[in-house]
Amino acid sequence: MGPHPAVAAIRLAVRRVLHDILNDHETSDAHPGRHGPGGHPGRTAGRTAGRTSSPLVLVACSGGADSMALASALAFEAPRLGVRAGGVTVDHGLQPGSDLRADEVVLRLRELGLDPVDSVAVTVGRAGGPEAAARDARYAALDAAAERHGAAAVLLGHTRDDQAETVLLGLARGSGIRSLSGMAAVSGAGGRYRRPFLHLDRQTARKACMVQSLPVWDDPHNADPSYTRSRLRHEGLPALEKALGKGVVEALARTAQLSRDDADALDAWAGQAEASVRDAAGLLECAKLYALPPAVRRRILRRAAIEAGAPAGSLFARHIEEVDRLITGWRGQGAINLPGRVIAQRQGGRLVIRQG
Repeated sequence: MGPHPAVAAIRLAVRRVLHDILNDHETSDAHPGRHGPGGHPGRTAGRTAGRTSSPLVLVACSGGADSMALASALAFEAPRLGVRAGGVTVDHGLQPGSDLRADEVVLRLRELGLDPVDSVAVTVGRAGGPEAAARDARYAALDAAAERHGAAAVLLGHTRDDQAETVLLGLARGSGIRSLSGMAAVSGAGGRYRRPFLHLDRQTARKACMVQSLPVWDDPHNADPSYTRSRLRHEGLPALEKALGKGVVEALARTAQLSRDDADALDAWAGQAEASVRDAAGLLECAKLYALPPAVRRRILRRAAIEAGAPAGSLFARHIEEVDRLITGWRGQGAINLPGRVIAQRQGGRLVIRQG
């Protein structure tokens, strides 16, 4: 008799991601200097060149059902594919006893057979609100752990439900199609972060933990209505399902993938078009920008603002719309102030975006 369907589902999801990581790892050995997903000749070509060592894959684990299910699947699949498996848990220090809880997670990961296993304590700032600040601190710690151990990838336990919540949060911000695309299956520098569970629901992960008798910790912040995502999870999504029927989560996750495909295509178009709208001195020509479709033009403007020093996380759609009016609704307006002390102004048919 095979494993429980929930256990089989999480293992299959992790197995597929580990195969991708192995392909990338072997390709980078066969072709030094080439990294990241896509464009590789496959495992056979990589293996003929000889892989110098087994890649290390870390799982980011909070002790919750999603990440514990992910850790168990990694511990099962990694040895069968010749992959080294470790784990890291981040102590945000936001609740009493968080250090003891982190120690418990380390013990559980080691009992699964993962090695190395780290517990990293972080200090959470205030920039962008508590949820954003905690996320920034967490990813900084995961980046540092991956660098310290030379990990090929870090697995994250985000599920289809998390994806649906992210899409709705992006919709509420009104920040465009890229925001609606949610979380990528592969992200981070060199494709470091992998999310195997984006096509699995939260209940599958929890069921997998239950049938394997894995203890899980339910973060009280996930039920705290003072957090936006918590309110969305416990009030917003249930209300949508009541009004629209079951299948909302699946539909939102599908929207994320379709939006990502569209956003990737528009980003590529903007990248190709940018050179054609700059003059010999590299300045943006307003007339040529005006001739582009708005979605392409605004991507070029956003990229130019970031290159000039505007922080990407602080640059919102309303900022780009104001700059865009210098192209499409020119009435002699003055300079536009952007985050990061960046200024955008129109001068003699050129758009100048620079530090103020």
